[in-house]
Amino acid sequence: MILLIGIATILASWYVSNKLKRKFEEYSRFELLSGLSGKEVAEQMLRDNHIYDVKVMSVEGRLTDHYNPADKTVNLSTAVYHGRNAAAAAVAAHECGHALQHAQNYSMLNLRSALVPVQNISAKVLNTLMMVMIFGGLILGGIGALPVVLMIIVICNLVLTVFALVTLPVEFDASNRALAWMENKGITNTEEHAMAEDALKWAARTYVVVAIGAFAQLMYYLMLLIGMRRND
Repeated sequence: MILLIGIATILASWYVSNKLKRKFEEYSRFELLSGLSGKEVAEQMLRDNHIYDVKVMSVEGRLTDHYNPADKTVNLSTAVYHGRNAAAAAVAAHECGHALQHAQNYSMLNLRSALVPVQNISAKVLNTLMMVMIFGGLILGGIGALPVVLMIIVICNLVLTVFALVTLPVEFDASNRALAWMENKGITNTEEHAMAEDALKWAARTYVVVAIGAFAQLMYYLMLLIGMRRND
């Protein structure tokens, strides 16, 4: 069952990721009538929202765009930083949406940030247990059947699921802020706005897939634990 869940999640993630890349490539061909680059869009959005302590920077990679609340930087991939198209504008504005959340003390972003260290520890513990179960189960006398091990796995998966679910409103809210600002300020016309909205929808779906996969895996191990306790 866990294998099927893993395969389904991988396939869904592959489909959404490839769709996002194709959408980005497609919308990158349409240059904005405003002529603004992703860098300029980001800087203008920050200024319009009276945020002056956040830097807009260029980073290597493709679709590596992110906002770093630790050093207050909007990091844009090269294609987005220099791009003067609907896709670049959408991504740049979205990352600035996170900067707005940070500046306005958005509760879900604060919760997500607080969960990051717990999520990192849970992921490491889960990976370690999985390695032990795969390579050391026989030596340790069937460690995978121990209720305490399953309990730890369930707890770790619960943390990962909560983190994935909390991430959803954070990402959707950032996109909504970006789209509203672009429309109000005339950064995009009607056609360009539709492209930007579609690109951000596909980007958000990558997080939806992660959340669904995390929840399905949590339910699987939870059912195993419940079944094991019933048989005791």
